[in-house]
Amino acid sequence: MNERLKKLRKELDMTQQEFADSIGIKRSTMATYEAGRNIPIDAVVSLICREFNVNEKWLRTGEGEMFIELSRSDEIAQFVGQLMTEEDDSFKKRLVSGLAALDDNGWKVLENFLDSIQIKKD
Repeated sequence: MNERLKKLRKELDMTQQEFADSIGIKRSTMATYEAGRNIPIDAVVSLICREFNVNEKWLRTGEGEMFIELSRSDEIAQFVGQLMTEEDDSFKKRLVSGLAALDDNGWKVLENFLDSIQIKKD
């Protein structure tokens, strides 16, 4: 599992400190996992899988794909959940708040604008 943990962290482009912080453990604990000196307890494995959408079977055995493929609805739900932890004045929260305030006409104007950008880009 130690090599898969390291591979996962690198795939996520995270340092040991960033990875450890995101799951609430110490960097030194993460280092012992990656070095193979300790094996994460089941609760830590579950937390890693939930936090990063990792296939638990892959993490434990190497079988299957690294990540669980989320449906579009699940991706949106996950984004909204993460958004709730953002500061109220963050750009993401302000953007979603602005989108939530759009009426049908506002959505149509936005759609037309985005379509026109895509046409110019193609």
